[in-house]
Amino acid sequence: MQYRIIKAPSDGTKEILKKRIGIRENSEIGDYDTIGLVQGPMIDMICASDVAQKATGVMVYDVKGICPQHMVLLAIFGSTSSVEDALSIMDDKLKSGTYNNFDINVK
Repeated sequence: MQYRIIKAPSDGTKEILKKRIGIRENSEIGDYDTIGLVQGPMIDMICASDVAQKATGVMVYDVKGICPQHMVLLAIFGSTSSVEDALSIMDDKLKSGTYNNFDINVK
């Protein structure tokens, strides 16, 4: 899993993501402080999305693109602390292999 954090994203960055996500041009994606970008194999990214949303309440979107290795890019929108927490929990769950039967009360 590779990830990057964008704090206080520019309007241009938000527009790029809106187009890649498929959000209509006039629609808002919310007034979020931070965007986390996470890339990895599809199976891991689907599980990671579920974990992040259950644990921290962030909004997670699939960013459309073309990749020959079947990689998936997720955009995670939320406050700085919630995005950082989501990325940390996702990484911990991936490394420990505990995506199965995920319980938000157990880290």
